Amino acid sequence: MPIALETKGLHKSFGGISACTDVSLRVARGARHALIGPNGAGKTTLINLLTGVLAPSAGRILLEGEDITGASSHARVRRGLARTFQLNQLFADFTPLESIGLAVSERLGHGGDWWRVAGSRLSLDADIVGVLERFRLADVMHARVATLPYGKQRLLEIALAIACQPRVLLLDEPAAGVPEDERHEILAAVTSLPREVTVLIIEHDMDIVFSFAERISVLVNGSLFVEGTPDEVGRDPRVKAVYLGEEAVDA
Repeated sequence: MPIALETKGLHKSFGGISACTDVSLRVARGARHALIGPNGAGKTTLINLLTGVLAPSAGRILLEGEDITGASSHARVRRGLARTFQLNQLFADFTPLESIGLAVSERLGHGGDWWRVAGSRLSLDADIVGVLERFRLADVMHARVATLPYGKQRLLEIALAIACQPRVLLLDEPAAGVPEDERHEILAAVTSLPREVTVLIIEHDMDIVFSFAERISVLVNGSLFVEGTPDEVGRDPRVKAVYLGEEAVDA
């Protein structure tokens, strides 16, 4: 199966501390792949390396076979790699309509003038509304982001990433901080993403991980520890010992 995203011997040190050690990860095209591990395992460091927020100390990163190790974050987005963050990176005074409009306009090369173009270009209007509807945001499209329930804000962040039309999407704890009764919307939105989008998700909510992922990689102390199907990982005694715990796996 073709590989969408790959790391080869990826390493990152901060002074004398290794946050990422010899990580060689392969994410197949169209995959639903989860990256899990205990706190401090290096998961967010790895995502920051993949997206260009951090530069690796050693190793390579390939996007659909193309070496992007030295590419900037913006260049990686243009090449089809998008992400969300643990904490929302949203404009509090924007509305979802304005937020998605700006993202779509940037992708189409109109920059910040999307509001001048909207209404005169039907394709742009349809694109914006389509993203809002897909993520169940149409009913709050005119509300200020700051007033939205946190679950809706997380949905908006995923929607913004999808508005860039990525081929690979990295989701960094999309359900973090979301009340239990709103998490089903996050799972539904992520599950409904088209197969044209390869998804690598970091998530502590094991219900989401085991409901969504078809393959799981476990990171411990900055190194890949175990990888396999959800059933294989869930039954692995080493994983139970270092992270999941018997009750979490068997539930």
